[in-house]
Amino acid sequence: MSEKTLIFDIQDNIATITMNKPERKNALDKEMIDLWVNALDECRENKDISAIILTGAGDAFCAGGDKANLGANNKIDPLETKNHFWDHFQRVAKKTAEIEKPIIAAVNGMATGAGMDMSLHCDIRFAAKSAFFRASYAAFGLVPGNGGTYFLPRIVGASKALELFWSTDIVKSDEALRIGLVNKVFDDEVLMKETVKWVKNVLDQAPIPVRVIKRLIYQNLNMDLLSSLDLISSHMAFARTSEDHAEAIKASEEKRKPVFKGK
Repeated sequence: MSEKTLIFDIQDNIATITMNKPERKNALDKEMIDLWVNALDECRENKDISAIILTGAGDAFCAGGDKANLGANNKIDPLETKNHFWDHFQRVAKKTAEIEKPIIAAVNGMATGAGMDMSLHCDIRFAAKSAFFRASYAAFGLVPGNGGTYFLPRIVGASKALELFWSTDIVKSDEALRIGLVNKVFDDEVLMKETVKWVKNVLDQAPIPVRVIKRLIYQNLNMDLLSSLDLISSHMAFARTSEDHAEAIKASEEKRKPVFKGK
């Protein structure tokens, strides 16, 4: 795989996807998206990958779409624009949604416009203290093109999402933590170390429940209570008879670390 605009690395069952255009603040382009989609396919299919971390090279996470492809100099008709988003840029959101493994964004700097959207695709966001977010579309005469209006209200609530989209205000890491946009904030120099440490702790849990819990969380967002309880009772029937459950209980009784079959 080319490493010109994206680096894909696998270590200790963790895949790291790094946007790699630091001179352009990791602005998105066609090559990066193509490589990203290929990496996500590998993450979904490779049984040696148990979790994914998304980050940016240099001092930025992602500045959004490359402005060289925007504005009056970019003459394409509306249908062509729609198809370009659906068939190209939005593939990342669609591919990410197919993956049941934990996906964590390590936001190491600015995450603006589509860059902020890309962080929202992830299950969890950790941020460096210097990181900041900006839902900047309206300031550039645009609408959120990569899932922002879907993900952001589910993370911070509809009213706060509208505030961020309408104001285009910069949200610094401490405020992002306060409103639930990010889960944790770390000093810049230890962001990746702490993110990997946290992910490894998740991977110490039984692998099947980790994935099923993720599936249930997202399914439950669009379910009534009775449907949710009915669904979870079916999953619990499966979990209670699994080898992972038996091993976890046995390890607890023997005061040792469990060894799960899927590891």
